[in-house]
Amino acid sequence: MKTLAGVKGFHDIVAPESERFTALEDRLRGVLRSYNYDEIRVPLAERTELFARSLGETTDIVEKEMYTFDDRDGTSLTLRPEGTASVVRAAIEAGLAQRERVTKLYYVGPMFRRERPQKGRSRQFHQVGAELIGRDDPLADAETVALFADCLAAAGVPDARIVLNSLGDAVCRPAYREALAAYGKAHEAELCANCRQRLARNPLRLLDCKEESCRRVMVGAPRVGDHLCDACRAHFAEVKRLLAAAGVAFTEDPRLVRGLDYYVRTAFEATAGNLGAQNAVGGGGRYDGLVEALGGPPLAGVGFALGTERLLLAAGAAAVAARPYVCVIPLTEGATAAALNVARSLRRASARVELESAGRSVKSAMRRADKLGARFTILLGDDELAAGRATARDMGAQRDHRLALPLDAAGDALLECLRALAASAPKADVETGQVTESTRARGEHRG
Repeated sequence: MKTLAGVKGFHDIVAPESERFTALEDRLRGVLRSYNYDEIRVPLAERTELFARSLGETTDIVEKEMYTFDDRDGTSLTLRPEGTASVVRAAIEAGLAQRERVTKLYYVGPMFRRERPQKGRSRQFHQVGAELIGRDDPLADAETVALFADCLAAAGVPDARIVLNSLGDAVCRPAYREALAAYGKAHEAELCANCRQRLARNPLRLLDCKEESCRRVMVGAPRVGDHLCDACRAHFAEVKRLLAAAGVAFTEDPRLVRGLDYYVRTAFEATAGNLGAQNAVGGGGRYDGLVEALGGPPLAGVGFALGTERLLLAAGAAAVAARPYVCVIPLTEGATAAALNVARSLRRASARVELESAGRSVKSAMRRADKLGARFTILLGDDELAAGRATARDMGAQRDHRLALPLDAAGDALLECLRALAASAPKADVETGQVTESTRARGEHRG
């Protein structure tokens, strides 16, 4: 029978790489919680209208990259290509915006875009994002960028560089849009086919086209910073002042735009110096009109998303398999129940434990424990059952110790005893968790 392969661009994440994902997500969760954000879990599929209305119908994501299908009742559904729209929709639907003056939410999970798969970019990819809904002041922007910077630091991204720009708002952006349209019209012959269509519908999308010919043309395009109104200029100046006062390093980039229509005023992005041309690892910005556009109250918002795969690629650390701290080995069938109970006690104390099957030779079981990288093995045979005490082997020192605790001791007490063994030197008293000649000889006989 033919083997079924996975779908192109949709990758399995197996150990040890899955351990890196979990460790990174846990570190980022810790940072987000320190800023008093709560986790939200939103569905993988939404009504297509949600993304068309929020992201903009002329964006690359909506035009080219969404996975869209019809449900059985004819409703058009889309696998989420990003997290902000779903989080805002959920906050509105749950009434969070009405109950709380400020809502702070974070999310962790997969997104879907039909892009060309390449290193660090898949059609199913993962993001960690944060959304602050209900504040429009510069301090909210500055704190969000500071959180963004702290997440980059927690991820271990070397040479991370944060760039900032202001995109203006509904007051000043129309004038910039007209200036950009005039520039694009003057260079229309040099633009790609998609950008020639965008020129009439949404000239702002010319700025984030990935075609090399368009990128060359847009080098000389008008800058949004030259068209900011006084309010946007003052807002951006205060954001930069607060970041500088907080010691958050950033660079102002007047050509930075974000590829989604909902962004206004502050926009930011992070790049990693070791990723080459495709060096972005995350970004975000302010979206003051999005909540109202999706049917909610007129609330401001600011947030960001970080690409998990991109962060791991930038961090560059090799995937290291998580190792069991303890390997529990029943030496006889009669010891299996005791072995299961000891393993469960240790697991309740949050130890990582591997429970071996009975009936194999001690030498074979020890080889497997060594291969797994266990720090200790706990041996349970007829002698241990009779004594009511387990024998622990220090895999580093290759010595056996009779534990000074009963088999039914609490897991945290067993762990504490093992940690004491790791820190102790061989002595003569087995009941203090150390070595005697008899236990050493017994261990050698078994090994």
